Amino acid sequence: MNQSRVMIVTGGGRGIGAATARLAAARGYAVCVNYLRDRDAADAVVHDIRNDGGRAIAVPGDVASEADVLRLFQETDRSLGPLSALVNNAGIVTRQSRVEAMDAARLQLMFATNIIGPFLCAREAIKRMSTTHGGKGGAIVNISSAAARLGSPGEYVDYAASKGAIDTMTIGLAKELAGEGIRVNCVRPGFVNTAIHAAGGEPDRIERLRDNIPMKRGGEPEEVARAVLWLLSDEASYSTGAILDVTGGR
Repeated sequence: MNQSRVMIVTGGGRGIGAATARLAAARGYAVCVNYLRDRDAADAVVHDIRNDGGRAIAVPGDVASEADVLRLFQETDRSLGPLSALVNNAGIVTRQSRVEAMDAARLQLMFATNIIGPFLCAREAIKRMSTTHGGKGGAIVNISSAAARLGSPGEYVDYAASKGAIDTMTIGLAKELAGEGIRVNCVRPGFVNTAIHAAGGEPDRIERLRDNIPMKRGGEPEEVARAVLWLLSDEASYSTGAILDVTGGR
């Protein structure tokens, strides 16, 4: 298996990130699985990749911390080689709440992780991949959410706003880097069967909202991962600044 291509997946230990890391390895990438706290989950992804003959490492780090982001990229450089792809997947959601009940600490945590983190990671990826900086080009895929266009009233307006920022970042960064060999695209999942709903206080949220989904089911992480890998692939070579909805029609 040719694993000359190197990818970082932030938040790669679980859910969409883990599915993306596994699929990327199967398609020839050496993968850095970034995680925040759940080392066992990240190690399990790495173990699966290595068992299938691939190369992978797990690197802890909070994407909202500039020092952690620097370490993440430096460890990838040392252990796997020159970067060719970044998947900005790490993100958080907190308890469901109306806006008048949100305090500054919640908002700062949400925006630091969901907005500042992807910007910091993109910055480091650009330094390595841009032809202006001596790189060979590459691709970035940002993970947004259908919440960015739906607003999540009564539940997660702050989360929706953070993902709206990611949509705008994708468009602007794609134009900024189009002449430097880097494509930047975005996948916007809808209701996907991951643990993020439990983190928001409603593990069965998809069941409650199933009738609002035209396909009448939640998505699987692997379905999102396939969209990510397509945007990273040469099959999407003329696509940059695109936002691809993976929402079951919602």
